[in-house]
Amino acid sequence: MAVLARIAKTHTIIPAAIEIVDIAGLVAGASKGEGLGNKFLANIREVDAIIQVVRCFENDDIIHSMGSIDPVRDIEVIMTELVLSDIQSLDNQYERLIKKARGQDKDAIAQVALIDRLKPHLNEGKPANTLELAEEDIPRLKRLCLLTSKPVIFACNVAEDDLLDPAANPFVQKVRAYVDAHHNAAACVICSRLEEELSEMSPEEGVAFLQDMGVSDSGVSLLIRATYDLLGLASYFTAGEKEVRAWTFHKGMKAPECAGVIHTDFEKGFIKAEVVAYADLVAHGSKSAAREAGLVRMEGREYIFKDGDVAEFRFNV
Repeated sequence: MAVLARIAKTHTIIPAAIEIVDIAGLVAGASKGEGLGNKFLANIREVDAIIQVVRCFENDDIIHSMGSIDPVRDIEVIMTELVLSDIQSLDNQYERLIKKARGQDKDAIAQVALIDRLKPHLNEGKPANTLELAEEDIPRLKRLCLLTSKPVIFACNVAEDDLLDPAANPFVQKVRAYVDAHHNAAACVICSRLEEELSEMSPEEGVAFLQDMGVSDSGVSLLIRATYDLLGLASYFTAGEKEVRAWTFHKGMKAPECAGVIHTDFEKGFIKAEVVAYADLVAHGSKSAAREAGLVRMEGREYIFKDGDVAEFRFNV
């Protein structure tokens, strides 16, 4: 974004934001009130995705609460508690829905049928997001507000020595094999000790520090990108003398919808979007040069925005 700011001749940069809420660890029995219990589970219900940090390093000075390092076991302990909580939630919703279904409420009938499929699936210890669904059942699943229907990222917390070749870490290998067997799941690698050190440095010092280690990017940056991918999100930019700003949108959104991310009036009165790809704009150094090269386009209502588009909207209120 700093490059865009130089091109637009502005000092104001507003990056895209993602809110990550740190929730205390879940313990076995949480679904029955152990540890933070229901408070923990209630916090999870508010999020769009779950990031589960799993330990993937050996260190005799840091004792694991379960006595040994086994990230897949740790994942399954948490998954079991989420599944048990979902079963309770479905039981609570079922009675209300069955009454509506008896009254020939078509939507309630469909919801009951979905629950009848979900219950045995969950009872086998499988998360809701691994159940194969018809297209019309996807919004119905979302309305059930199940914890295990949320997409999950497993952040493999490794030692600094593992960062150059995390794929060689046997614990990371186990987590990735687990992810391959589950829908709506992803994995990335972080090093919490390194991130702590980076948090105390300036951005310039941080870049130099990572380069000295032979690492191209921080784990937090990789985690954010993985979260965007998992949630189907992308960013486009607006760039002017006032500011350069990144706007988050869902992949597949058309130009008027992306305009609406800025303000609903932009979507209602949408006329055209003047669009240039980030790489093309940077390569030519200015919008006028990119325009002369035929790389600035006027796009209409059917244009599907791409990650990294730089746009200016024309609208009529």
